[in-house]
Amino acid sequence: MSSSVPREEGLDHTLSLLKEGYEYILNRRRSFNSNIFETRLLGKKTICLGGIEAAEIFYDPEKFKREGAAPNRLKQTLFGKTAVQTLDGEIHRHRKGMFMEIMSPENLHKLQNILKEQWQAAVENWEQSDQIIFYEEVREILCRTACHWAGVPIPEDEIKHLTNDLEAMYMSPSAIGPEHWKGRHARNRVEKWIQQLVEQVREKKLQPSEHTALYQFTWHQNIDGELLDPETASVEVINIIRPIVAISVFLNFVVLALHHYPEEREKLTSNNDKYAHMFIQEVRRYYPFFPFVVALVKKDFVWNNYEFEENTLTLLDLYGNNHDPELWEYPELFYPQRFAEWKESPFSFIPQGGGDYMMGHRCAGEWLTIEVMKTSLDFLINEIDYTIPEQDLSYSMTSIPSIPHSRIIITDIRKK
Repeated sequence: MSSSVPREEGLDHTLSLLKEGYEYILNRRRSFNSNIFETRLLGKKTICLGGIEAAEIFYDPEKFKREGAAPNRLKQTLFGKTAVQTLDGEIHRHRKGMFMEIMSPENLHKLQNILKEQWQAAVENWEQSDQIIFYEEVREILCRTACHWAGVPIPEDEIKHLTNDLEAMYMSPSAIGPEHWKGRHARNRVEKWIQQLVEQVREKKLQPSEHTALYQFTWHQNIDGELLDPETASVEVINIIRPIVAISVFLNFVVLALHHYPEEREKLTSNNDKYAHMFIQEVRRYYPFFPFVVALVKKDFVWNNYEFEENTLTLLDLYGNNHDPELWEYPELFYPQRFAEWKESPFSFIPQGGGDYMMGHRCAGEWLTIEVMKTSLDFLINEIDYTIPEQDLSYSMTSIPSIPHSRIIITDIRKK
């Protein structure tokens, strides 16, 4: 026997998704009192899921696949058409392994050192300015860091242009009209440029360090023993540098949390690495980043008496899981201490996806994200003083990704 899935009535609810943003799935999970419901998005029957058990089946490769799941607008802006995020099975595991090889502790330590140097250089300039817009500045810090770490040579006078193009890629997937096409054009420009670098490496005209993404991805052999085509290698190099720049979204929320919860600053000044980790995890849980992830049903199956039909579009509620009262006590409170006794699970805390980190579809850059945030937090707490004047620090729950409206204006910056 199978049960009918709660169903949202109406022809299509894409506009509702755009209007409600991060809370679209969570709102309906509450109204249906169910962690599963059916709707229609972009003209397609869609199943929406939430909760730990739902996350477990969503990341079961026997039940769901990624190939063909992501809308074309997402591939044309955020991921790239031949990206690791669009693969399944052994081909995906092999490509994911390529990413994980450069996420070694040694490589992440190199990234931290590069980032510290970039923070120091930026503050030298900030001290001479009346004010800075934190989001704008930290994007460039991360762009320089990402390029240096990935082995991508970039002239200083091109940093701002590249930063803007990388931002356009992660800002445009949910945008409509000119803003969306801005992201497509940006991807085309950067892919073409990185592709030229890949070809220069293969022609021995450019020699990045062997431990960098540009070198590793250029010479990576696919599962058939052949080099990636230059376009795919370019896409995957961008899938290293673009997400690092996108961490600027999280770092804005780090500054916002320090401002709204000044008692946290006192706890962090003791150089307590354990508490810094809890604080970073709570920023990642509490503030909006990714709203959901998508997949297609691989083959017919029944779960909790519900029938899933092959090729049905399915969304897993990332934001909702991180704010689910069944998973988190008082989820609407900012409370880093909750992670002191947290029993780590790959399916309950999923700001950057869930499942197996090494070979599954969980974000390959999650450890990197945490290290970048911790290094930046240490600098903001222990290396500089600054003032946040009166401004609009509110943020939208419908803009994806969301950033405080003022992008955080900072004044009176000085080294400690």
